[in-house]
Amino acid sequence: MNELRETFVEELKDIYDAEKQLVKALPKIARATEHEELKAAFESHLEETEEHVRRLEEVFKAMDEPVKGKKCKAMQGLIEEGADLIDEEEGDAALICAAQKVEHYEIASYGSLEAWARLLGEEEAAGLLEQTLDEEKAADEKLTEIAETAINVEESQEEAEEEHAGHHRGSR
Repeated sequence: MNELRETFVEELKDIYDAEKQLVKALPKIARATEHEELKAAFESHLEETEEHVRRLEEVFKAMDEPVKGKKCKAMQGLIEEGADLIDEEEGDAALICAAQKVEHYEIASYGSLEAWARLLGEEEAAGLLEQTLDEEKAADEKLTEIAETAINVEESQEEAEEEHAGHHRGSR
C-alpha cells in the first residue's frame, strides 16, 4: 500500500501541473475558435479547470501532502499540438479533436486516481476526484456533441459553397 500511495502522490502532482498548464492554454484556444458554441464551451471549461486546480489542492491537503506539481510532459505535448493547429489555422474541428485528446488524458488520470484513493481508504480525496472525473467526462461529451452537429454542418456547407463557386467559374 505504501508503494501505491507514492504512485498516487506522483500522479496527483502530474495532473495538478497538467491542470495548471490548461488554465494558461484554454484562453488562447477559445480566442482561436470561430464557432460561438465551441468558444463558450472552452470558456466554461476554463472556469471548471480553475475549480479542478482548487479541488486538487484540497486532495493534497486531505492526503496530508504538500501542494506541488511535477512537470506533466504529456499535457505539455498535447497543448503544443493544439498550438500548432492554431498556428496552422486548421479550424474548429481540429481544435475539438485536440481538446478531446486532452479530456481523454484527464479522464484516464482521474479514473486511476479515484480508484487508488478508494483503495487507500482516502474517501474524501476519492469524492473530490470523482467530481472532477464526472466533469471531464461531461466536457468530452459536450465536445462530441458540438463536433457531431454544428461544426461539421458548417464546414460541410462551406465546402459545398466553395465547390459550387468553383463549378461556376469553370463553366464560363
